[in-house]
Amino acid sequence: MSIKNDMVVQFNYTLRDEQGEVLETNEGLDPIAYLHGHDNMMPGVEDAINGKETGEKFSVTLPAALTYGERNEDSEQRVSVKHLQGAKVWKPGMRALINTDQGQRQVTIIKVGKFMATVDINHPLAGRELTFDIEIVDARDATDEEKAHGHAHGKGGHQH
Repeated sequence: MSIKNDMVVQFNYTLRDEQGEVLETNEGLDPIAYLHGHDNMMPGVEDAINGKETGEKFSVTLPAALTYGERNEDSEQRVSVKHLQGAKVWKPGMRALINTDQGQRQVTIIKVGKFMATVDINHPLAGRELTFDIEIVDARDATDEEKAHGHAHGKGGHQH
């Protein structure tokens, strides 16, 4: 079955950096599920999957603009240390989660004081050319409810 819009796609992936080092993988875990054609996936990954077949394995190297975006060097903010989630003691270079109006965001600690921290709000992988090794595990037509909600339901997708 060829992947097209309004399909729920399940896939496994391994993400590699410019030197081929593995940064992330879902190997041994449940496949990722998303609703194709509804901006639920990085544009470069979705474009690479478009038209592929169930069972197909492939690699695609993508520029930063099609994955986590370009780095914005003016993306430093000062936040209260009490809003940082993920550790009790913070040091420069550590990653933390903060809650924003748009949901949780991962930040990198630049400098930390007793009450305030300076953080880089760029995604840690912003500005990098990344290679995705992808295996299409399954694909099916989306239900009317999934299309109306704009995301995949069930295992690997959104749970209501």
